[in-house]
Amino acid sequence: MRLTVARGVPRSAFTVMDTGRRRTGRDALALAGEVNATHLAAALRGLHLYLHAPDSAWSGGASLTSNDQLLVMLDEHPGIREALGHGIALNRGCRITVTAATIGWYVTSRARPDIDQSAWRDGVVTGARLEPGDPRLTLRNTMLSLATGRTHRRRDDSREHLLYYLKAWNAWVENRLIKLLRRSPHETMPRISRQAATSDLALPTPPPTSS
Repeated sequence: MRLTVARGVPRSAFTVMDTGRRRTGRDALALAGEVNATHLAAALRGLHLYLHAPDSAWSGGASLTSNDQLLVMLDEHPGIREALGHGIALNRGCRITVTAATIGWYVTSRARPDIDQSAWRDGVVTGARLEPGDPRLTLRNTMLSLATGRTHRRRDDSREHLLYYLKAWNAWVENRLIKLLRRSPHETMPRISRQAATSDLALPTPPPTSS
């Protein structure tokens, strides 16, 4: 049997070698041994857009990311693998896109390693024992409303979902109530809050009882 060996082939050839067609990002990551390759490819693509074009539309030709770029992104941001697990859990809990939830978890954890986010995740996923105005409950209700078609916006717009995620997360860290999440047509992506975290949400003080 004859075997052809080629040396010095550029890395970009990997995307089409032995297939007759261009490999997708999922294909490239799966062949590199990554699990959840479909979600991971989408999260890496979204992370690239968040870092380099956060305020542009995440669709159309300008949003395309090559397989080589995805592999480089994964090398530079290996923590996205762990973030993906949290993103999948958040998606199952409130229907936020896996891409938005993964990026949200990753960039906030990276920017604020001083914050334990377990209470954030559990609150958004379950909504248990949360008072009206709690940012976690507001994000949860907003995502469920989008998913069930009670609004006219696209249900799978990861950029919009990430914008809501960061708005709600900032309010949670800053101990602020937020009862409604809105997005203006040209609103820019929120910056991650640097305010020191507090342990308890500032819920309204109940009125004094009469004696």
